[in-house]
Amino acid sequence: MKLVLAIIKPFKLDAVREALTGIGIEGLTVTEVKGFGRQKGQTEIYRGAEYTVNFLPKVKIEVVCADTLADQAVEAIQTAANTGRIGDGKIFILDVSKAVRIRTGEIDADAI
Repeated sequence: MKLVLAIIKPFKLDAVREALTGIGIEGLTVTEVKGFGRQKGQTEIYRGAEYTVNFLPKVKIEVVCADTLADQAVEAIQTAANTGRIGDGKIFILDVSKAVRIRTGEIDADAI
């Protein structure tokens, strides 16, 4: 099993969710986060005053899936979240050694 973790722009969340459900992903976790990468934040003007926003709003998506679906999930996220502009985000893939469904006690692939 793999944990696919993606940090994307918030307005791309619906497109990414649709892309993932389209390839058979049945569940995901979404968290609102803030951060910065190479762009180091941005400068904005509010009521005539210029100020720097160091941490930009992002969305973190976590999906646990079978090894065979991980590459498809990455491709779906990358395609759906891409705007071609700086700050589109990152995708990380980690190994999951065990999964347990609390309600039923199912483990590993049966739990996801």
